[in-house]
Amino acid sequence: MLALQTTPISLSAAIAALAGFALIGGFLGAIGSVVVRRLRNPVGKYRLLYAAVLFPYTLLAYAVFALTGFGTALLTTLPAVPELVTRVLADFVTFLAAGCVWIISYLPTVRGIRDVRDVDLATSTSIRKMARYVIGVSALLTVVLVPLQVVSIESSPLALAVGLAALVVGMLYAAPWLISVLRSTSRPTGDTADRVERLCDRAGLSVRDVRILDTENEETADSLVRGPPTYRRLFVTSTFLDAFDDDTATALLAVEAGKLRIHVFEVRVVSVLVGGIALIASVIGTGPQWPLLGVALASVLVGFSLSQRRIRAADEYAAEQVGRATVADALTEYAEVHALEPTRRRIPNPLSIRVALGDRIDRLRSSSDS
Repeated sequence: MLALQTTPISLSAAIAALAGFALIGGFLGAIGSVVVRRLRNPVGKYRLLYAAVLFPYTLLAYAVFALTGFGTALLTTLPAVPELVTRVLADFVTFLAAGCVWIISYLPTVRGIRDVRDVDLATSTSIRKMARYVIGVSALLTVVLVPLQVVSIESSPLALAVGLAALVVGMLYAAPWLISVLRSTSRPTGDTADRVERLCDRAGLSVRDVRILDTENEETADSLVRGPPTYRRLFVTSTFLDAFDDDTATALLAVEAGKLRIHVFEVRVVSVLVGGIALIASVIGTGPQWPLLGVALASVLVGFSLSQRRIRAADEYAAEQVGRATVADALTEYAEVHALEPTRRRIPNPLSIRVALGDRIDRLRSSSDS
């Protein structure tokens, strides 16, 4: 993507590279899982393992595959096709290869997650869902990024920045439909639909429609709202509706409503987008390097700080809707359902977009007591 590809390597070298990255990824996943299970708060540490080790490793694999022309090398066995078709197929194959590295890295952790959370999650089910997600994301990234390949980074950096921003905004606006494609969803009906509508009314959450994410035996009780201001869609997992009573579910949905009202998600996206564009401009030399690096760092730090403040403000909004003690109890129960130990920090992490869950609970309880 974006002119990263050079002269493609041979077919045998491409296969060897994929096998090597997959083998190392599986080793990282296995060793990481063994270590994490021995640590305090293992569920939280598994999330850190995915975000700080396995996902960056997958990005590294993708970068190597793209730079060495992995997709083009695999397509040498196919008959001649138009250049645009070759480019699209090569990008799709490259994304799929990186996705395979992610799946193989993730595979050894499934058993560990199942044990520490005490859930009946079949490995085959988890991998099947992950494979569907990888294929969908690979197709999506191919479709949205191929047009950027016609833009020369060296000659038109401004056009590249505008194109990236437009694609990000477009994907955000299309999120209600993209999630439904990438995940198994269903419309709530009957008593379930009435209950969700009642919960949203109590929480002050206004959405266009609702979809239920099928979590089967994963027991992931989450909710999120995506879409443009004129079409908000609420996604709740089936476990969310089963595990939480009305008071807890209302409080958690009220937090989501608060995040919508003060645009937490938009702040995060804008800060990362501005920082990313500034970083790209610095790397490719289209402006003063150090000032642009400073802009990138400042954008991320300021954006993350605003995100943390607005999460606290969202908690305040939820407290106004249902009461501080109810919100604190709901966050505590959320942690219990996911076998999470609420973390607490003496010094806030400036590189985190979240507020430690334990700090949020303590803040709500102390204000409630006073």
